[in-house]
Amino acid sequence: MKNQAIIITGATSGMGKAIATLLAQKGARLLLNGRDEHKGKDLVGELKKWSDVVFIAGDVSKPETNEQLVRETITHFGKITGAITNAGSLGLGSVTNMALADWHYTLNTNLNSFFYLTKYAIPHIKNEKGFIVANASIAAFKSFPNHAAYCASKAALVSLVKQMAVDYGPDIRINAICPGPVNTPLIWDSAKAFPNPDAAVSDAAKATLLKRLGEPEDIANLVEFLISEKASWITGTAITIDGGIMASR
Repeated sequence: MKNQAIIITGATSGMGKAIATLLAQKGARLLLNGRDEHKGKDLVGELKKWSDVVFIAGDVSKPETNEQLVRETITHFGKITGAITNAGSLGLGSVTNMALADWHYTLNTNLNSFFYLTKYAIPHIKNEKGFIVANASIAAFKSFPNHAAYCASKAALVSLVKQMAVDYGPDIRINAICPGPVNTPLIWDSAKAFPNPDAAVSDAAKATLLKRLGEPEDIANLVEFLISEKASWITGTAITIDGGIMASR
């Protein structure tokens, strides 16, 4: 990992933070992004004992933020070996009751930000024979009430990952991970779409074959494997990590 220079978005909480922490512990150099500058500075303080870590605050739903992340990574590390995207927005609501602004923001954050970042980063990642990992969701395959924009954006993200793997192999390995219910702030926000949020989260845990919520560290372990040489023949796929929910549908 010590030769890696990786961009990680959505890095200040939940799965993104767990991924950043694990990879920093392994010695990877990281360019981290999130919207909250204070959280970002605190995270750098936590991780700098293990590796060279830089934080750039910004909203990845905007193209210019992603262009900046690529530029700053080259400035600090001289190369980009990979990108791991985690930024996400729920945009709760059905098609008829969702504000247009919420629809656009959710797609910009969940889908377009991946397009923006990879558009600018791919020429550099290609030089390093590197990798891209998109954090999608089982919502790409399974519909949830009042999650119209979220489900649509995650399904499109998985499709884009597979298409890009065709265009950029064999130089870049590009994969998606599709978590089920993970114990992060996002699951509690998602549960607000249900009549009883506490029961919804409890039911989600019970619906897994392993009878528990996933932990952010579970997701980080999968990402560590996917970006390693042990996964050198894996590209163009979407890997569910969901405690078995999709197997029991």
